[in-house]
Amino acid sequence: MGWFLAFGIAGLVLLVLSLVFDGILEGALDGFGGAVDGFLSLPVIAGFVSMLGFTGAITLGTTGLGVGAAVGAGVLAGVAVAWLTWRVSRGLMRHGTEPAPRGDDLAGTSGSVVTAIPADGYGEVLLFLGGQPMKFAAKAASPVPRGAEIWVETVLSPTSVEVRPVEH
Repeated sequence: MGWFLAFGIAGLVLLVLSLVFDGILEGALDGFGGAVDGFLSLPVIAGFVSMLGFTGAITLGTTGLGVGAAVGAGVLAGVAVAWLTWRVSRGLMRHGTEPAPRGDDLAGTSGSVVTAIPADGYGEVLLFLGGQPMKFAAKAASPVPRGAEIWVETVLSPTSVEVRPVEH
């Protein structure tokens, strides 16, 4: 049982080392190339070794089965955890993100007037860009009172927009 526990602990130590030293230890497996598509990453190997050891120790300690059955159970559990680790890490690595919002994305959005917009100058409007409230300088063809709901027609610059009041 001591060997199995040693494998389990060694797998946990390998996992901690792979997390602490991130890409440094990962280079040790670069010689295998892309033939296995990341399946031989350190977290996958650490998961396999840990489950092999701990499952083998549990099987050996709780059943009357011999070392061969403990190794078999450990290998099955290790392969399952290695596969699951590989799938999760592959999914996380390939998870795409949306592009960062830009000011041009404001055209066609609605908001509200914070500072009244005169006919010949600028006021302020509150708009939401990427879910965050932001104030922009705004101009309109006709005066718009404070608190009115507006619609962004054009983005004039990174900090200003042209709006029109929403008619209900």
